[in-house]
Amino acid sequence: MIDLEISNSFYNSLPKDPIEDNYTRQVNNAAYSLATPLKFSESSFIHVSKLATELGFTEEQIQSPEFLKLFTGQYTYPNTRSYAMAYAGHQFGNWAGQLGDGRAINLFEIVHNNNRWAFQLKGAGPTPYSRRGDGLAVLRSSIREHLCSEAMYHLGIPTTRSLSLSLSGEEVLRDMLYDGNAAYEKGAIVCRVAPSFIRFGNFELAAAQSDNDLLKKLTDYTIATFFTDITSTGRDAYLQFFKEVTDRTLEMIMHWQRVGFVHGVINTDNMSILGLTIDYGPYGWLEPYDHGWTPNTTDNQFKRYRYGAQPEMGLWNLLQLANSLFPLIEDAAPLQDILDSYKTNYQVQYLELMMDKIGVYHANNQDRDLIQSLEENLHLHETDMTIFYRELSKINTETTIENAFAIISAAFYNREDLSELHKDTWLAWLTDYVARLQFDMEQSDGDKSAFTIARTEKMNAINPKYVLRNYISQLVIEDAEKGDYQLLNEVYAMLQNPYEEQPEYNKWYALRPEWARSKVGCSKLSCSS
Repeated sequence: MIDLEISNSFYNSLPKDPIEDNYTRQVNNAAYSLATPLKFSESSFIHVSKLATELGFTEEQIQSPEFLKLFTGQYTYPNTRSYAMAYAGHQFGNWAGQLGDGRAINLFEIVHNNNRWAFQLKGAGPTPYSRRGDGLAVLRSSIREHLCSEAMYHLGIPTTRSLSLSLSGEEVLRDMLYDGNAAYEKGAIVCRVAPSFIRFGNFELAAAQSDNDLLKKLTDYTIATFFTDITSTGRDAYLQFFKEVTDRTLEMIMHWQRVGFVHGVINTDNMSILGLTIDYGPYGWLEPYDHGWTPNTTDNQFKRYRYGAQPEMGLWNLLQLANSLFPLIEDAAPLQDILDSYKTNYQVQYLELMMDKIGVYHANNQDRDLIQSLEENLHLHETDMTIFYRELSKINTETTIENAFAIISAAFYNREDLSELHKDTWLAWLTDYVARLQFDMEQSDGDKSAFTIARTEKMNAINPKYVLRNYISQLVIEDAEKGDYQLLNEVYAMLQNPYEEQPEYNKWYALRPEWARSKVGCSKLSCSS
């Protein structure tokens, strides 16, 4: 028997759509609408993450039919009603109006060890916000979401989690690249877990509908439930709330930049009010270092959400949130001050981040120049970001410049094509870098050996050895579509400890294979799910 401490605060605190029938419609004056998962009699688990035990479920419960039925939507937990949230959003810079949970159905919230967790099924059927969609999801996109949610968590990045991945037992028609070639694919369901799934778009919808009563209720609820350190009231509380959301958003995006993660579709409806990474669609990790790269084919022309633009897009989205909160504050100046602080904090935090990534810890007037030169060099020739920073930790004050170059060469794609000019440019940077390490060591207490060991450990604690490269996901997907989940389990296990050496997984610490350069699912992804 599964016994949960149910605490449905969102459902009980905010206004419900009075229409209970499940059909597509515009919804006004409501934070959510009722929605019931479809019944998939042939559903089955593919994978249950360790999050289940973290949330207090026993192994016996996880193996039970009740657990399967509960987290595939076949069973309604007593005294709960499932629902879809109402929200709006800006998509690729344009106002999109009402959006809402078109593919997600919220089951309930629980409290475990004094922490609140909301459970949501993605791919369990249509809701009043499904528009022209069917509310279903396919196996390939569900595998990507399940693995990436957990990979990001273990990388130390604020994120929603994934409890389970299951097959629905039915097939779903999808046009993967939106090119007119639709095909049937295996249907799947992901059970997502987070303290809350509230997005910027929830506030945008209330503001767009000029529903100040709903806007106030939503904001007050969010502060009282998730921002309990805010003790002021009224306008001051709303400003503190916006400042906290701004800080959390910047923290999240700085983590993205640290590991080379590109979200791919940072619309305002994909921005968590808690500063969590949410909605894993056409994401990817930088392989060749390129500020202009995006994995999303929908964004190919303008590259709005490219890697180098993510901090700016975070700020743009915060501006839309500020506009939505304005009716509660009625003064633009303090909101603008907070937005300006994002810009200032980004500059400071980016320098600190890059110093940590290259392993220098005592400030020097030449640090900005050293980092700028590094980023220019990384663009000269295709250089794998993950491998470069991991290998950089092997260089120390005793390393000759030629040996240092040999070490970082492991990160170069098509090494034979590297020009002498580019090599000379790297040798010059490495000369400055080793000199910079010497300066750092002279500022430190202790002997050279202790300094080098400590520096290497600190670098390897923020520069992962293993990330969920798109080609790895694609290999997992191709096996899973044939009913083979061995690789899924292997990759999941590897991603539990991305900063550890884990020599048994060394085959995944490698340059992206050439066959994956232009393969669909490896370099080209769409929002199709």
